[in-house]
Amino acid sequence: MAVTPSKDYKRREREQRKFDKRMARDSAKAQETANQQAAAETAAEESEEQKQARLEAEFEAELEAEREAMMVA
Repeated sequence: MAVTPSKDYKRREREQRKFDKRMARDSAKAQETANQQAAAETAAEESEEQKQARLEAEFEAELEAEREAMMVA
């Protein structure tokens, strides 16, 4: 005689599958949020580096201008 699973067992299995899908979806969302945050931080660091490089270039240009002015005088 074959034994069939109870309705309760089937319901628990169905709910477990739904729960697993929900957990996978939440995990994917959390990972995407973390990736976006990391990208934003990287962009902020790069912009800081660009600002610093621009300031250094301006300073070097001013310093060179002063040196040329001193040579002429």
